[in-house]
Amino acid sequence: MAQKTRIAVTPGDGIGPEVVAEAVHCLETLRKRHDLPMEWKRFPWPSHAWHEENGESMPADALEQLKSYDAILLGALGDPGPVDDPDRYLLPDSISLAPLLDMRKGFDQWVCERPARLLPGARQYLADERAKDIDMLVIRENSEGEYVSQGGRLRKGAPDEVATQMEVFTRRATDRIIRYGFEQARLRAAARAEEGRTRQFRTLDGKTCESQVCIVTKRNALRYWGDMYTEAFEEMAKQYPDVATHHELVDAACMKFVQAPWAFDVVVASNLQGDILTDLAAVLSGGMGVAPSCNLNPDENGMPSMFEPTHGSAPDIAGQGLADPTAMLFTTARMLEWLGQKDPAVATAGRELFEAVAADLAENAGISRGTQEIGAAVRERLESLTRP
Repeated sequence: MAQKTRIAVTPGDGIGPEVVAEAVHCLETLRKRHDLPMEWKRFPWPSHAWHEENGESMPADALEQLKSYDAILLGALGDPGPVDDPDRYLLPDSISLAPLLDMRKGFDQWVCERPARLLPGARQYLADERAKDIDMLVIRENSEGEYVSQGGRLRKGAPDEVATQMEVFTRRATDRIIRYGFEQARLRAAARAEEGRTRQFRTLDGKTCESQVCIVTKRNALRYWGDMYTEAFEEMAKQYPDVATHHELVDAACMKFVQAPWAFDVVVASNLQGDILTDLAAVLSGGMGVAPSCNLNPDENGMPSMFEPTHGSAPDIAGQGLADPTAMLFTTARMLEWLGQKDPAVATAGRELFEAVAADLAENAGISRGTQEIGAAVRERLESLTRP
């Protein structure tokens, strides 16, 4: 009998509880359909409501409680609104989003993986017809870099206040994220070949490869870590002669993401630069409403990975049943595929959920529907599938 899969469900703030509810309903459908040994528990933290009642966003032993789970499914964190209430309980982002960073670092979720593929039915923001071929994977180093929270403020509030914010980069973390990028490039090329949709990328010496890794830095201004990333990338590339390589400065990468996003395959970037690039990639692939995100620890099975949609808590529409759960459902599908490394039936459930959400997106392009209506339509597709 397969080992039981345990999921910690943390709905969070704003529209988080609404979209997470639809994800849980889909999990219930899939559990029943495949007789999956899977269970989940809902946690009322981290959230604004928990902070208002307890003076903290989550309990002191939160990470210890979550550690026993295989995955964390997170809704959203941030100002819950309503935005027209001037007396609402409001926390600065540095406090409301702190649990997100605590979980990423506490569980060493060193990979933030965000796919950007323009699926049928998703909004195409670029007029160029080649934009239909957008299919990239942006891999963000998630454990150090610009988000290590090292620094401080001296003489806070004074005219001569000084704020320092340190960046920390290690060769160990650099090597592992770059290697992960190359490995994913190979896996993506193999998957495309099975689907009969190979791509071609030209190398500097004129050869063509079926996959590519682009490293992004700002080495002309941030020379120390930029040079280390470049050197590590060049050394690692020797082990992957079948993968084309490319380097972009982050400002040029932003420009080329808009000019020719179809030219990218796998993109590896630092924590902050990857954060910016992934949001841009999400818009190019249809917008925040369809973009999934994963925070992964590929090294340690005993540590949970965390899955969250790219969108925020959307306090302007929270509680109105208007939030599109598509990004949350795509994220849940990726969670199941990740957990499926231990149980193939869970991976199959993940693929079924992805295909059901993608089919719903394609069939209802441009149609305005509510949160529950979309969730019900996806579940109906799942229930109509032939029994495995």
